[in-house]
Amino acid sequence: MLRTAICGAGHWGTRLIESVQGKSNTIAFTAAVTRDPAGKRALAERFGLKLTMSYAEVLADPAVDAVLLATPHSQHAEEIVAAAKAGKHVFCEKPFTLTRAEAETAIAACRAAGITLQVGFNRRYAPAYVDMARRIAAGEIGRLRHIEGQFSGPPSYQIEPDNWRSNQTESPGGSMTARGVHVVDSMVNLAGLVTTVFAFSGRLQLAIDVDDTTSCLLRFADGVTGYLGTLHAASQFYRIHAFGSTGALEMRGENELLASDLAGKVQRIAYDPVDKEHAELEAFADAIAHGTTFVTAPDAIVNTVAVTEAVAASARSGEAVAIG
Repeated sequence: MLRTAICGAGHWGTRLIESVQGKSNTIAFTAAVTRDPAGKRALAERFGLKLTMSYAEVLADPAVDAVLLATPHSQHAEEIVAAAKAGKHVFCEKPFTLTRAEAETAIAACRAAGITLQVGFNRRYAPAYVDMARRIAAGEIGRLRHIEGQFSGPPSYQIEPDNWRSNQTESPGGSMTARGVHVVDSMVNLAGLVTTVFAFSGRLQLAIDVDDTTSCLLRFADGVTGYLGTLHAASQFYRIHAFGSTGALEMRGENELLASDLAGKVQRIAYDPVDKEHAELEAFADAIAHGTTFVTAPDAIVNTVAVTEAVAASARSGEAVAIG
C-alpha cells in the first residue's frame, strides 16, 4: 500500500482523497498538509488522516512514501524539488509548473533522486480518450494531419475573487491552467511535441483579473497542425477532434467517440463512465511498484508547460512563439 500525504486538501484535494480512500488496494492517504487544520478536522475524521501545517514534517516522516501536490501552481516546482531530495515519490496536479525552466529543474531533481513522478492529467483516463489514442496508434485514421480541442465551462471556484487562482500570476492564459492544459496534454500525447504557438487571450466578461476567452493555433514537430479554444465563462463543453489521411475521430465529452471515414460514414461509440481520479492514482501506485520513474515522458511534461507559457506570451506580444 502506497502511503501518501496530500498537500492542499481543498475542493480538488478532497475529490482525490475520496476517489481511492477505502476503495483501493494499492494507495491510501495517511496525512494532509493544510493551512487550516481546525477547518479540516471533519475531513480528517472522515478519511482517517493526520493533519499538519508543515510540509517539511511529512517529507521527514518515514511512514510517508509519496506526496500529492494539490497546491497553488506557483509552489509546485519548489515542492517537487524538496520531495525528490527527501526521497518521496510525487504526484503533482496540473499544471506541473508555470514555466519551462521550473519544469526542467523539477524533472532534473526527480531524475537525480530516482523517484517516480506523475502529473494529474486525469482526462488521459477517460474511456473515449483511451480508445481514441489506441485507434490512432493502430493507424485507423491513417496519418494524423490536424487536431482540434475545446475545453470550456461556466465560472467556478477557479475564478472566485478570493480564490488563489483569481489572478494572472496563477492563471496565465485565462483558463489554460484550469482546462486548456488538459487538451494540450492530450494533443501532445497524440501528435507529438508542439513547436510553435500563436494565441489570442482576453477578458471580455469576468470582473477579476483573469482572461475568459483564449484560443490558439499550434504546429507540432512532424508538421501536424492544431487548434485549441478554452473559455472560463461559457457553457460546459469538452471535445478533441483528430483528422487523419483516411478518416477522423471526434471525442465528445469523456464517454462518446465518433469515428468517420472519407465516405462520410459515421460510427457513434458510447462508453461506460469510469472514476478517472481512481484510475490515475492507482496508475501512480503501480508505476512505483514496477520501478517506472516517469508515468508521462519528461519531454512531454516540459512541452505542455512550455505551450501554456507560450500561449500567454503570444497573446501579450501578438506574435507567434517558437518552442525549442
